[in-house]
Amino acid sequence: MTADDDAAAARDHRLLGLLAAAGVSLSAVLLFGVHARPLGHVVLAAALALGFAAGRELGKDVLLIGLGLAIISTTSVEADLDWGPFLRIGAVLLLAVVVPFAVDRWVYRRRAIRFPWRTGERWPTVDKWYMVAVPVIGWLVLPWYFIRSGAYVNWPSIDDAAETARFFVGVNAVGTWDELFFICVCFALLLRHFPVWQANLLQATIFASFLWELGYREWGPLLTFPFALIQGAIFARTRSLTLVLIVHLLFDAIVFMAIMHAHNPSRFGVFSLLAR
Repeated sequence: MTADDDAAAARDHRLLGLLAAAGVSLSAVLLFGVHARPLGHVVLAAALALGFAAGRELGKDVLLIGLGLAIISTTSVEADLDWGPFLRIGAVLLLAVVVPFAVDRWVYRRRAIRFPWRTGERWPTVDKWYMVAVPVIGWLVLPWYFIRSGAYVNWPSIDDAAETARFFVGVNAVGTWDELFFICVCFALLLRHFPVWQANLLQATIFASFLWELGYREWGPLLTFPFALIQGAIFARTRSLTLVLIVHLLFDAIVFMAIMHAHNPSRFGVFSLLAR
């Protein structure tokens, strides 16, 4: 076999791996964006098989992502503040992180999935400024999106203090989970095999698909997909879960207030002039 043959084989191998990872992302679109089940599960299974055909290590990593997606797909993640769905969704999302982590740590006997709270590195200045800008951007954009698109009705109206508390906890818990799963599991595993830009597009597709089912519909992906890309870019640059989590929770604080205001304009009236 010549050097040219080796190079061609390597290119084919990389292409096969990329198709496998893209298939996993496509399955998320089908499972959560389109709700095409069991087609989404069939595509996921085929993508996992293709991953192992492309290489054992890639196959092992996309299997971990696939496990998480399969677990999430066992329940609806549409926003619901009743105690039953609230606890069920929480348990399913927890398992979607814990199971891949446990398999990685105790079956594969490695540490590919980690949660880097403290890196010992200083955050870049541009990321610090972005962290300050995020609440302002959210204040300008989110009320307009939720109200003008009507997407706020994808979240239940909140009538009492107990529901308000559950909603606040739920928004922040899901925001935290987003970074644990999409960044520390999906993105981190994809980065082991693909350039940053490819891995980021793949994880952002999964991220935005999940958020569609959660309630960010209509033209919501025009907001959620770029947000997911920025979160991935920040993590790729800093490897800091703490930083991307702070950014996400700052954004989610505005999400919480904007949805509350959309349902009842007397709440958080600071949004009134922007959205109506």
